[in-house]
Amino acid sequence: MALLAALLAGAALAVASLCIGDPLLSPARAFELLRHPDDSVASIIVHTIRVPRAVLAIAVGAALAVAGVVMQALTRNPLAEPGLLGVNAGASTAVAVAYVVLGVHDFSATLLFAFAGACLAAILVALLGGVGRSASIARLVLAGVAVGAVLSGITQALSLIDPAEYARIRVWETGSLAARDTPTALLVSVLIVAGVALAVGIGPGLNLLVLGEDAAHTLGARVPRVRAIGLVLIVLLCGTATAAVGPIAFVGLLVPHAVRAVVGADQVRILAASVLVGPVLLLASDVIARTVVAPGELPLGVVTAFLGAPVLIALVHRRRRMT
Repeated sequence: MALLAALLAGAALAVASLCIGDPLLSPARAFELLRHPDDSVASIIVHTIRVPRAVLAIAVGAALAVAGVVMQALTRNPLAEPGLLGVNAGASTAVAVAYVVLGVHDFSATLLFAFAGACLAAILVALLGGVGRSASIARLVLAGVAVGAVLSGITQALSLIDPAEYARIRVWETGSLAARDTPTALLVSVLIVAGVALAVGIGPGLNLLVLGEDAAHTLGARVPRVRAIGLVLIVLLCGTATAAVGPIAFVGLLVPHAVRAVVGADQVRILAASVLVGPVLLLASDVIARTVVAPGELPLGVVTAFLGAPVLIALVHRRRRMT
């Protein structure tokens, strides 16, 4: 029942995303323009701006939520989040280098820089954390925190070197679904769908891993393989999402925690539910961001933080009361 409610909420929010803005459209008119595009301004806006925006919100919401589930399963910590591997910090630093050092402002170019930065940061964390050794997850998290702190310092320094670029970097770091074209939305969606499908495939292995590595070995799990695939998935999903829309707070932390409270501890069910709930959170945040200060727009990451922080506090408080 909860999954059906999430599906219906996501559909309703997707329709709202197509209708809200200037011009404001009715659902019937939006669907008409989707089926029969014409040369009107409204049709151009729906097809070139609002559809890619809604698609990205759905894909990125699912990616961050699933990456959060995998991260929390690997660390056996329900309050872990995928940014602990330094992916967000790496992407931010790469974008700062593109803006300040290389003078690159084209979005498609910064998309590649952000993804490359996320991957390089994850590789550095993996090397420092000692992938392949026992208990490497703990070292990976510590290495991720250290690398993230260093990269964040570099990003801040680059921002101060060229104050004119500071606003651009800050806008990117707060997250936005605006000004993304259809090819970008499709490319991001394909990568994320592949990552989500692979994550569901290792769900049974994650179920064993959350019992502890010794118990997982005893029950026949290939712990190094599951762990390696999980880490690659986090980089792929979180790196792609961050490159596309910037760092978005709380989705990868809140959604798995909230879903677990409803569907239980089975990782396959948590992954499936997170694929639905993540887009609901991001679509709702985007609709709020576009309406609260219309015709202006709030940063998406700020809205997810405002929505996510109270819910997370309530969930943690409820968890403490139950224990």
